[in-house]
Amino acid sequence: MKRRKFLQQITYGTAIAAAGSLPYGIAWMLAPGSKWHFGTHLKPPGALADDQAFNEACIGCGLCGEVCPPRCIKFSRREGGGEVNTPYINPEEKGCILCGKCMEVCPTEALTEIAREKIDMGIAQIDRTACYPWVDKGICGACAVICPLGENAIGFDFANIYRPVIKEGCVGCGLCVEVCPHPSLPIRIVKRGSGTVTEHVI
Repeated sequence: MKRRKFLQQITYGTAIAAAGSLPYGIAWMLAPGSKWHFGTHLKPPGALADDQAFNEACIGCGLCGEVCPPRCIKFSRREGGGEVNTPYINPEEKGCILCGKCMEVCPTEALTEIAREKIDMGIAQIDRTACYPWVDKGICGACAVICPLGENAIGFDFANIYRPVIKEGCVGCGLCVEVCPHPSLPIRIVKRGSGTVTEHVI
């Protein structure tokens, strides 16, 4: 058992070190004891910020998924513990349209109603070494067109026309991730205040 634990620690340490060399660092790594890793698993809008509190408050009723118009809300399976049946959104598959229906129908405090401008699912970050406009591979702007919060969340760098930039008004809905045409998805959702590529946010 000691040998197995040692190997697990070595493997995890290696993964962390490798992630640190990536454009977004360790923002998307799954932290020990938590399934919430930004980029592919986001909490629905209005969710309690504390992971443990959210897992304890959610009763796994599934109502949020039933009323979700784009069917972007999925549910955790087989993770065990308090995370079973908790809702999450994978923006690589389908982003959130910020309709607020999930918050309205939640019977507990797991999801609470909040103005969509105040929602905090994370914040989008753009890898300028891969984004088509930023590497002079043509004009895109799909992320800016799809954004439900418009210019409050994403706009264009006036010094570099048609190159998208993220603004502080971004709430992390993930629609920009869903529509990004680049195969490597150079736009991701990270935890606000994580310190990753913050110089790209205005």
